[in-house]
Amino acid sequence: MCRHIGYLGEPVSPAEVLFRAPHSLLVQSYAPADMRGGGSVNADGFGLGWYPGPGGAAPLRHRRSTPLWTDETLPTLAAAVTSGAFVAAVRNGTTGMPVTEAAAAPFTAGRWLFSHNGVVRGWPASLAELAKELPVTELLTLEAPTDSAVLWAMLRARLATGEDPLEAVAGLTAAVEAAAPGSRLNFLLTDGETLIGTTWTHALSMLVTRTGVLLSSEPCDGDPRWRPVPDHHAVRATAAGVDLLPLTQEHP
Repeated sequence: MCRHIGYLGEPVSPAEVLFRAPHSLLVQSYAPADMRGGGSVNADGFGLGWYPGPGGAAPLRHRRSTPLWTDETLPTLAAAVTSGAFVAAVRNGTTGMPVTEAAAAPFTAGRWLFSHNGVVRGWPASLAELAKELPVTELLTLEAPTDSAVLWAMLRARLATGEDPLEAVAGLTAAVEAAAPGSRLNFLLTDGETLIGTTWTHALSMLVTRTGVLLSSEPCDGDPRWRPVPDHHAVRATAAGVDLLPLTQEHP
């Protein structure tokens, strides 16, 4: 499975949790502590998406199909960036899925950044019926032929109707679990003002400080304020505070 990190709060440099922390995303890429779905390293690509400033600007993104530890550009780039919201991920690709830059999270559209840590069981047949609801042109222009890319297309379709982001994430989780039981569906979604994370059969931890909220597949350091997010729950962080809410297949 993959590892991912999302942040919302006062502007900070992503470099701290990506490279400097004792159990940074870099360390998680080659020495993860909780790979529940199998695999030992996350070497099939990585990405960082961040917001260059307030005022509605679309997020910027740096992605590669290579291991994070081979990239000489991102450490310097991340150190030069300060942002009030970002999403970063390292990928452990499911067997049979392509290893390309386009398959690496975060995915983006408009103001949104999205990451999926997990796998859809029975892919691709299990999502065939759900995917029929998407326009054919949407399916033909997916960034990559992967379960994560299809999940992002289905989530985008919900968001485009004006559906509340938390309801959209919860509804997608319920629909995919019904179609592909046993899937691992840990999501991160942000538009720079709201950060949503889910746990569905995979790990996520949360650190809440006076300056911001950090969601990570694994704690980045030994700060005692880290708390595991219970399975089948969602976290919603905004400037108003942080909510922890249950997710169920029947009543998202």
